[in-house]
Amino acid sequence: MLTVLGEQAVLRRPCALLLGAFDGFHIGHRTLLDAAKQTGLPVAALTIMGGKQGGSLFLPAERRVVLHRLGAAYTLEYTFTEQFRETPAVHFLAALFSRICAGAVFCGEDFRFGAGAEGTPDLLKRMAPCPVAVLPLKEAGGEKVSSSRIKRLLADADMAGANALLCVPYFIQGTVEHGRHVGSGLGFPTVNLALPAEKTFPREGVYGGRAETPAGEFPAIVNIGARPTFGVQEKKIEAYLDGFSGNLYGETVRLFPEEYYRPTTAFPSAEALKEQLARDIARLRERSRK
Repeated sequence: MLTVLGEQAVLRRPCALLLGAFDGFHIGHRTLLDAAKQTGLPVAALTIMGGKQGGSLFLPAERRVVLHRLGAAYTLEYTFTEQFRETPAVHFLAALFSRICAGAVFCGEDFRFGAGAEGTPDLLKRMAPCPVAVLPLKEAGGEKVSSSRIKRLLADADMAGANALLCVPYFIQGTVEHGRHVGSGLGFPTVNLALPAEKTFPREGVYGGRAETPAGEFPAIVNIGARPTFGVQEKKIEAYLDGFSGNLYGETVRLFPEEYYRPTTAFPSAEALKEQLARDIARLRERSRK
């Protein structure tokens, strides 16, 4: 079970503390996690919400899912505010270690923190009340693994490339809303989620993937963006869950777009769209059988 701690929370139980923004927990961060687990201490990961150019790969509720699945015991959640940005590095560390009982600390060699990014791993070593392990950056394909690299892959709709660098495949979590029920009228009922402005999304279009719901996991066709066939420019996420029947309104659903199928297209008629959806679903089912 993952325990969520706020900025003023106190943790007196010794922990192995991971320091970083952890916008998206990628395979470079995994080296920190693996080293922390070797201490035998419960792992606590500090995460910073907001302040990321181009949005965040995973929003707070999504990061909790990721950290839980990776076996962390605690997450220390900070919000990137003006006050946080202007906090001197020494004040940040002094406050952190006065509240959190760290038995070991782990960070990457590029870890920077505090006002003007003045805080460095060397400062961390001097101020930490315990051993500090500074691990080298991880590369894949001759390039540093980073959140910005993963965001570029998502912008190119390269889901396989992005997921190869993430510890948990990219997903979108949200509460199912009422839509316009156009899909139901076509014989393809969908679940609808909002598009949070602060989240990084893949290129707009139609994807094959899967959905995790309270009713189980289902293959899914996921549409990210507008619905131009019906003149709707508002951007949403909607997904057809193959094999599901029932009501998910108000429930939390996670959508995993795993393979880019096609761009969002304005079809000449509802019938033409229906025919394309049938082809998309046939492709999804063929993929699911492999």
